[in-house]
Amino acid sequence: CYAIGDIHGHRDKLEEVHRLIRADRVRVHDAEAPVIHDGDLGDRGPDTKGVFEFLLAGAARGENWITVCGNHDAMMRDFLDGGPGDVWLYPPNGGPATLASYGVDLSGAPDRAALRRAALARIPPAHRAFLDRLPTSVRLDGLYFCHAGIRPGVPLDAQREQDLLWIREPFLYSTADHGPLIVHGHTPVDTVTHYGNRLAIDTGAGFGRVLSTVALEGRRAWLLTDAGRVPVDPV
Repeated sequence: CYAIGDIHGHRDKLEEVHRLIRADRVRVHDAEAPVIHDGDLGDRGPDTKGVFEFLLAGAARGENWITVCGNHDAMMRDFLDGGPGDVWLYPPNGGPATLASYGVDLSGAPDRAALRRAALARIPPAHRAFLDRLPTSVRLDGLYFCHAGIRPGVPLDAQREQDLLWIREPFLYSTADHGPLIVHGHTPVDTVTHYGNRLAIDTGAGFGRVLSTVALEGRRAWLLTDAGRVPVDPV
């Protein structure tokens, strides 16, 4: 299968990594392997609307794509569902950039209720329905995909949504065998890094850096580049 890190509103970068995946499919003669988008579809980048359009168009074509919910996706959903939205609307977190991509007028410091009404008028129902359908984890063979990570020592089928979307510690420092390899984003790394029990694939697209995609065969991982696959060996 393939996995893509945190997109954060960069449709151009998303299209580029899908180009790398298409090229890899040709090289390895595998047109059916699923592609997992590991959460944080929007916020911070300029084109969250375009990211949703790209993913929905792929679904309409029958692409074997799976999208996992990230904490930013959950914040967007919760604001649209009536939550206060204070954290999401804090500019560094990217909510305003997402609203701007949908043409919501942010001038004049509108109150929360007015901003929500404007958002609901601009964001297509299909985009909201897509948000509502996102799972918080996906298990494929010996791999477990979630956005942020897991709570060590807790069975995978008993993980809390809060941890799957938001956890950093104690997950990041855990050397425990979690069973499947945990493939996650949320905490940016300089380059895709294999820690033996987890694979970190968020390389900071939301902060102007590269969006990364990997090919996975069992617990083995390769970074996809224009020159082909580059092994990502456990550190």
